[in-house]
Amino acid sequence: MKIVLTGGGTGGHFYPCVAVAEQLRKIQNKEGIIDMKLYFVSDNPYKMEELERLDILYKNINCGKLRTYFSLHTIVDVLKSIVGVFQAFVFIFLVYPDAVFCKGGFASFPIVLASIIFRIPIVVHESDTVPGRVNKFAGRFAKKVMISFPESAEYFPKEKTTLSGRPIMEDLMGIKNVAGARDFLHIYDDKPVILFLGGSQGAESINNIIVDGFFPLTERYHIIHQTGEVNIHAVKASAVNMMRGYEYADRYKPFDFLNTEGMKRAVSITDLVISRAGSTLFEIASWGKPSILIPYRYAHGNHQHHNAFSYARAGACRVIEESNLSLSVLMLEIENILGDEAVMEKMAQKALKFHKPEAALKIAQKIVSISSKHYKFN
Repeated sequence: MKIVLTGGGTGGHFYPCVAVAEQLRKIQNKEGIIDMKLYFVSDNPYKMEELERLDILYKNINCGKLRTYFSLHTIVDVLKSIVGVFQAFVFIFLVYPDAVFCKGGFASFPIVLASIIFRIPIVVHESDTVPGRVNKFAGRFAKKVMISFPESAEYFPKEKTTLSGRPIMEDLMGIKNVAGARDFLHIYDDKPVILFLGGSQGAESINNIIVDGFFPLTERYHIIHQTGEVNIHAVKASAVNMMRGYEYADRYKPFDFLNTEGMKRAVSITDLVISRAGSTLFEIASWGKPSILIPYRYAHGNHQHHNAFSYARAGACRVIEESNLSLSVLMLEIENILGDEAVMEKMAQKALKFHKPEAALKIAQKIVSISSKHYKFN
């Protein structure tokens, strides 16, 4: 049995693939499937150690960004996409998988197209309220479409669409108390802890508001700040100048990236999460943490806006539009949540209710079921 997982080269596409792969390996062990081979196909392996941990073979293909606006880069990207489609056709022909799991993103398009031509069954998963172009296209030909938000159903054929939730890696789901968390972060007093998440690519507006509000924030709270690997040097350079001789400097903890163990420790002592409104909100929901979401205003289809307000309607978060983001607005929302234990408890409960803990398992089971039929037929 051969299963291909494909998605764009960001954490929002990569980690759900890993979460599904974890469950595929569990099903393999439970059902005694001897010959299950897993492949991850993209333009970037993202975190190679995760692929190696689950014995997933990586295949690199070229792909160009699918722009909706004019750019001279489009000429190069079109050529890259043509090469990528050729690579995908060769790969699918040689491997001839029993199913393809498409997480979306422009990097998955060549594999989706080749799979359609070779009649390989496709399972699509969409993490956002408004699907991207590749998933919209793939959904028309897919055997099954799994969605994270009920609002996404209108974009896909009704008869093959199921609300599954968003798959989350086991180690990042439902994090509670973690031994050594306070020692790891050097946080020992009872001041509230706020975790700022900029996502794998970082979030400039969130980073800027922390720099602008460095003194009032650290006077009242401990700040754990995941800046994104691109932004860590600029953020640290700004923070170093402000921290020099400042009595609460040790309350600010910047990280370019929190690995699984680091994230578990940070989350276990966090009182409030402030984040973008990508698929990370499903991890926040699994943690049962109150949150403030700041949707990225330029996201495709304004999907982060729709994600955030869908989550807010569930009662699990507050939303600050990026156009309205200011230090005074942010501080007021933080005070309104952390200053009221009843509000915190209600948001925590609503978050847990929103969470669907078996999402990855259900998707993996569907992939195996579809793969088994294709495997036996061939």
